[in-house]
Amino acid sequence: MGVVLNIGEGKREAASIQELIDLTAPDMARVNKLILSKAGSDVEMIPEVANHLISSGGKRLRPMLTLAAAQMFGYSGEGHIKLATSVEFMHTATLLHDDVVDESGMRRGKKTARMIWGNQASVLVGDFLLGQAFRLMVEVGSLEALDILSTAASIIAEGEVMQLAAAKNLETTEDEHFAVIKAKTAALFSAAAEVGPVIAGASKPARAALRSYGMNLGLAFQLIDDALDYGGDSSNLGKNVGDDFREGKVTLPVILAYRRGTAAEREFWKVAIEQNNADDAALEKAIGLMTRHSAIADTIGRARHFGEIARDALAPLDATPQKTALIDVIDFCISRVV
Repeated sequence: MGVVLNIGEGKREAASIQELIDLTAPDMARVNKLILSKAGSDVEMIPEVANHLISSGGKRLRPMLTLAAAQMFGYSGEGHIKLATSVEFMHTATLLHDDVVDESGMRRGKKTARMIWGNQASVLVGDFLLGQAFRLMVEVGSLEALDILSTAASIIAEGEVMQLAAAKNLETTEDEHFAVIKAKTAALFSAAAEVGPVIAGASKPARAALRSYGMNLGLAFQLIDDALDYGGDSSNLGKNVGDDFREGKVTLPVILAYRRGTAAEREFWKVAIEQNNADDAALEKAIGLMTRHSAIADTIGRARHFGEIARDALAPLDATPQKTALIDVIDFCISRVV
């Protein structure tokens, strides 16, 4: 069953990242070629598992951020190709690991790697891709870029453990949830945006601007994902609507609905989340409670807030096509619910 809630009725047409795609297209062609090359191995299962996810139609937004941010400051070397590839490998590795931890069955509209090759293969191929990412970082020769991306890798792992520790905990606060998504999602967005100006030799204020932009874009992106799980379309979402609910994830819409609810409603959440009573009827009731308490609308409102911070971070920078494209990304991320 797919319960679809119209959470954007009457809103504007979805924004586009076409300008970003167009600006980075030649470089992304090189990135994609390098991805396929570095995902190869004499161990037959490695490219099979890696290519299953790599070729499954993701937008490659994070590496495009790296390329556009490097272009923005006039970079003309080869390092941004390798760093963008590193970013995509890090992202792919975390998806492989996430699907094992979350016991997910669907990713980007098809079976997850763990459903085909098993958990062990998914984890180990994820590790292989992380290793390839670090090899590419070293080849670039920028210690600062290496530091930024390696720090992000550690923070992402911490975020995964934080989320695991908070699993099914309905007493999770909004601040605690933000700490998890800042680590799990926003850290890689931030690093992907920052390494571009770093290798281009941009000023410290420019680097800080892109770092802040990426961090707040990542927070907005994840909050919209949280909302979409209860009001999206599985064909666009890349997973089944309600997967977070079925997996007992305590995301912001759940936190808000639980805290704002009556004692009887909180009891429902405890049975659904803590006791795994998350069938289709429970999902429908959960969406009803979220609607009653404006939990989805307020989650989107929080996302818009972080989107505005990301926009303001770029405001002092010179006008360039890349800056315009990066601002369009903010609107695109938010517009996924409108």
